[in-house]
Amino acid sequence: MKVRLFLGVLLLLDLLSSCYFYKSNTLPDIEDTQFIKECVNAHNNFRSKVNPPARNMLHMSWDSALAKSAKAWAKRCHFDHNVYLTVPGKMHPNFTPVGENIWTGSLSLFSASAAIHNWYNEVTDYNFETRYCTRKCGHYTQVVWATSYKVGCAVQFCPRVTGFKGLTNGAHFVCNYAPA
Repeated sequence: MKVRLFLGVLLLLDLLSSCYFYKSNTLPDIEDTQFIKECVNAHNNFRSKVNPPARNMLHMSWDSALAKSAKAWAKRCHFDHNVYLTVPGKMHPNFTPVGENIWTGSLSLFSASAAIHNWYNEVTDYNFETRYCTRKCGHYTQVVWATSYKVGCAVQFCPRVTGFKGLTNGAHFVCNYAPA
């Protein structure tokens, strides 16, 4: 009887651990060409929707150094901005400061496009006449910051994200921007 119980517990642990690894391995890596394309295209798509249009809006392209910094920060599973954004040489060899957006949510809901769209939706809180936010719109302004032309993003599976209560087994998505 004890042997059956022991084997049953082992089987359950094996099943749970395989589910954990399956979920964490379904997220794209920073070198995944489809992920890179999705991130860059979503940013450029939303930047093209700025109205009135910016006279000096630059086209975004992928930067692997920014993606590596985003991945290193995302791996911490901490819902807060990187403390090194303004420290020369810490985030990128050529750009200081670096901008950053963070999205954290359900693993089943994650897509890079949806997260970037979520940031862009803060446009409703931006006043184009005064150039100020009526509420929270820093994610939006970072996505459409005209002179930023480099982006690097990463997503990490996190069993828990400190600073983000109530979420377990989530996706923690970070994008870095330069110049900021």
